[in-house]
Amino acid sequence: MSGSGRSTRDQPRAERVQSLTEDDLQALCEATDAAILDGGGFGWLNVPGRQAMERYFRGLLMVPERMLFVARLDGIIVGAAQLVRPPRNNEAQAMSATLMHLYVAPYARGHGLGRLLLLEAEQCARAMGYQILNLDVRETQEAAIRLFRTFGFYQWGTHPSYARADGRTMRGLFFTKRLQDNERVVPAHPQASSVPIPATGPASVTGHSLTLYPAIDLKDGACVRLRRGEMDDATVYSDDPGAQARAWIAAGCGWLHVVDLNGAFAGKSANSAAIEAIIANATVPVQLGGGLRDLDSIERWLAAGITRVILGSVAVKNPELVRAACRAFPGRIVAGIDARSGQVATEGWAETSDMKAIELGRRMEDVGVAAIIFTEISRDGMLTGIDIPQTAELANSLSIPVIASGGVGNVEHLRALRAATVTAPGIEGVIVGRALYDGRVDPTDALRILS
Repeated sequence: MSGSGRSTRDQPRAERVQSLTEDDLQALCEATDAAILDGGGFGWLNVPGRQAMERYFRGLLMVPERMLFVARLDGIIVGAAQLVRPPRNNEAQAMSATLMHLYVAPYARGHGLGRLLLLEAEQCARAMGYQILNLDVRETQEAAIRLFRTFGFYQWGTHPSYARADGRTMRGLFFTKRLQDNERVVPAHPQASSVPIPATGPASVTGHSLTLYPAIDLKDGACVRLRRGEMDDATVYSDDPGAQARAWIAAGCGWLHVVDLNGAFAGKSANSAAIEAIIANATVPVQLGGGLRDLDSIERWLAAGITRVILGSVAVKNPELVRAACRAFPGRIVAGIDARSGQVATEGWAETSDMKAIELGRRMEDVGVAAIIFTEISRDGMLTGIDIPQTAELANSLSIPVIASGGVGNVEHLRALRAATVTAPGIEGVIVGRALYDGRVDPTDALRILS
């Protein structure tokens, strides 16, 4: 292989395995030992010894109801997960599968491998016809809980005496997720035939699906788009925000991204009537940013029907507020990181700080935000393409999803972003504004490319 490019072997990836080489088995045992010593991610409280561990994994591969997925970094196994199917005599629950023992060794974290494992297991369960994916986790596994919530898992219950470790009893959280858009009839057991289900293998070269977030930017009550974030360089596209919301939903979009531009500069909501019109017309989730600088305003909009709020400038200037918001509204707080050449911008992009985007992303991950929206300001509204290298670098530095923003001008830009998810699985979606309004990107084409 010529040049400086990395081979497929070097790329972080997750895959299902049906056999293990001796080297793979040793690496898997070492990763499991490290996860146990770190205090979670597996059922053991103490490392059981290498022989017991090897017997466990060799035996696991012989159990037809269990599927083993592994995460690889530089070709070496550094984590694992298991998908458990109901036994053949449990026809009443044949539509459900269970995810268990998802973990990444501490020395391999920060590469998005947890997301890759979860995505691979979920896609496999969906392809096998399962309608429901269930899982449970100790309350102390905070990073895993954030990951499950950002993947759309719903917490339906809590067990007060779920596990006992370090001399104390701790709660367990129970999650579930529907995998199929429409409920389908599945066989009494998806593997009832004698033909084994093949391993899914590494991710395809086209990457994983992405969420399309059509942007509704509000200035003086109208829907506009700015160039490079300049308020004096705005194009008005609609004076009816509610009608615009209906139009994007009718086109098939499953989310709306709304920004109060006046509010971002003023430090408080300034387009309340327009936002309320969008909420009244929206039948899909809406995320809102711009001017949200205190808990009262955050609570007000969440109570009014907003699904997630986006905190931008306050993430830099008042991280304790972000932490408090994440505790009060888990899974509903998103951090917006806007940057010029990697440096974080604040106050509606009017100021540039000394902080690097990756540094702020890590701080926001630590305080508990559900996702990051990353915008390279120099490209926003310019239709020249997303800054994929910066976006991918940020996504690979975090364990929470990253939503790309700024610069989409045609469908090829969307294809390029989707392809980038092969090596940057943490990229979850993309915000598109001017290109949708100008007709350069048809929403139907965008949704097809991203799905």
